[in-house]
Amino acid sequence: MNKDKIVSADEAVAIIRDRDTVCTSGFVGIGTPDELLIALEKRYRETRHPADLTLTFAAAPGDAGDRGLNRLAHDGLLKRVVGGHWALVPKLGELALANRIEAYNLPLGCISHLYRNIAARGPGVISKVGLKTFVDPRLQGGKLNESTTEDLVELMRINDEEWLRYKSFPINVALLRGTTADPAGNITMEREALTLDNLAMAMAAKNSRGFVIVQVERIAASNSLNPREVQIPGILVDCVVVADPTNHVQTYGATYSHAFSGRQRVPMDRVKPLELDERKIIARRCAFELPPGGVVNLGIGMPEGVAAVAAEEHMLKFLTLTAEPGIIGGMPQGGLNFGTALNPDAVIHQNQQFDFYDGGGLDLACLGMAQADSAGNVNVSRFGKRLAGAGGFINISQSSKKLVFAGTFTSGGLKLAVEEGALHILREGTTKKFVSAVEQITFSGDHAVSTGQPVFYVTERCVLQRTPAGVELIEVAPGVDVDRDILAQMEFEPLIRNVKPMDPRIFRDGPMGLDHMLLGRSLADRISYDAERNTLFVNFEGFDVRTVEDVDLVRREVERACRAVGKQVALVANYDGFHLDSAVGDTYFSMIAYLEQRYYSSASRYTTSAFMRLKLGEGLAERHVAPHIFETRAEAQAFARGLRKEEASI
Repeated sequence: MNKDKIVSADEAVAIIRDRDTVCTSGFVGIGTPDELLIALEKRYRETRHPADLTLTFAAAPGDAGDRGLNRLAHDGLLKRVVGGHWALVPKLGELALANRIEAYNLPLGCISHLYRNIAARGPGVISKVGLKTFVDPRLQGGKLNESTTEDLVELMRINDEEWLRYKSFPINVALLRGTTADPAGNITMEREALTLDNLAMAMAAKNSRGFVIVQVERIAASNSLNPREVQIPGILVDCVVVADPTNHVQTYGATYSHAFSGRQRVPMDRVKPLELDERKIIARRCAFELPPGGVVNLGIGMPEGVAAVAAEEHMLKFLTLTAEPGIIGGMPQGGLNFGTALNPDAVIHQNQQFDFYDGGGLDLACLGMAQADSAGNVNVSRFGKRLAGAGGFINISQSSKKLVFAGTFTSGGLKLAVEEGALHILREGTTKKFVSAVEQITFSGDHAVSTGQPVFYVTERCVLQRTPAGVELIEVAPGVDVDRDILAQMEFEPLIRNVKPMDPRIFRDGPMGLDHMLLGRSLADRISYDAERNTLFVNFEGFDVRTVEDVDLVRREVERACRAVGKQVALVANYDGFHLDSAVGDTYFSMIAYLEQRYYSSASRYTTSAFMRLKLGEGLAERHVAPHIFETRAEAQAFARGLRKEEASI
């Protein structure tokens, strides 16, 4: 009975019936089951069956050409397509734009979570992701054409808050991919670059009374697989197909790389620096926003260059870069290898990654930008006759603590030169990207303001910021004329109040010394005093205290600032990303006690790290110093304000 699970591709796809709902794995070419897709296309060409399928995918399994789901773009084969990212499946996109199929674009992370919800027979995914974007049913509800009428997204109110419900539906067939199978159908994924949602998809199909078909490279003997390496247990698998190697490449950019499967670590000093062009200029300016000790997501396209800049500036060891299909750490890759990484720390399931993202786990996201408008809205999903889809953009952009959009100021033939530290625009792009109103809202500027999210728009010639008052011009590149090169190339006029020059290091060859700037030992620019509130603010974000000399440096600089004030101050200190070596912990906390006794009327500290809050609390309590440690700056400042009111009332 077990041997019956190992069948040919033609035998496997023969179980797919007309009007079935089929989900397929894949992120670009990673985990895309091409052997099964080829067999499905062949069966339809020969028999015109199965017909009227509903196809569901999270990330676009395709290469923008003929591979992946592009193989299924035949009239009659598909009735409905529900997808997260469409850019790499343009043949499906043509069917959608021509009204020849029902078509939806939902956030990648929400589709990823739907598989898990379907497996548990839940009512759907309830999330704030998508509010005030084109996915919101008050706008388009994720529908892509006039043929699409059923509502798959519902607006709800829970405890007087707005939520979206992404409705669940049964999965009849799951087309998945792994590396090794045994005759019982247990599947490992040791040569795959990602694990994606394979387990959740298999459970969704099985608990929908459907079928699970898995494409693999090879068959192992019964009972020979390490159970800790089995990603899809055999109880969920109906058919196993051994693929032709040409239809089972690791990515569409690499037949197989030990680095992508985690079998080899790559020397990062061999990563070639980017040339000094518009891509590097933008990536460099974005890199100025990198949070030392923080967790970062870099989107596809222009933001990919930020990883290369971070490597050149020796910053990778101070950050955790991530990618939405489950990559944590290392250096994310681009192009047809997008979704992989060199030297990652971990590879988790895609739906788990979006649990982390949606819950606010990202300190910074740097994403692409096709259009932006006067409200700060951004469109990356649909413009003109091109359907790109949102992918994970909506999940990531709405949930990140800080957001940077990256892209050239204009597009279509833009030509630049960098000479003597200045930017020269030799030929302007034919298409303006800062427009009066975006064609589709993939990111809502108003929503960002309502949540207090900092948002920046970084281009090669200037930087803008979404403020409560509107979109504001805050930085301009050397050599750029504001009227000619910026305002004349926009369809709206931004706020102009206090424009500063972009850092000149961005426009020079060689490393910028970003590591020194972000991690520098100088505390002069980390300490500020608010005379009106008599508050001293110390920013220890990303600061390292490893030696006794470092401890003395902190004491000396804080003491200098306090003596300059001439009276006791209320301290507010940011400890996000702060590192304290255990060897100097006692010395550091004794130093804090010394400062508190002499210079502080009150002290509050904050960090999002639960471990650092615990460490600070224990260290201060041992020295009889009231910890007053909070999770956010707002809480720390509120505590300081409360003490001032108490003092004023006495």
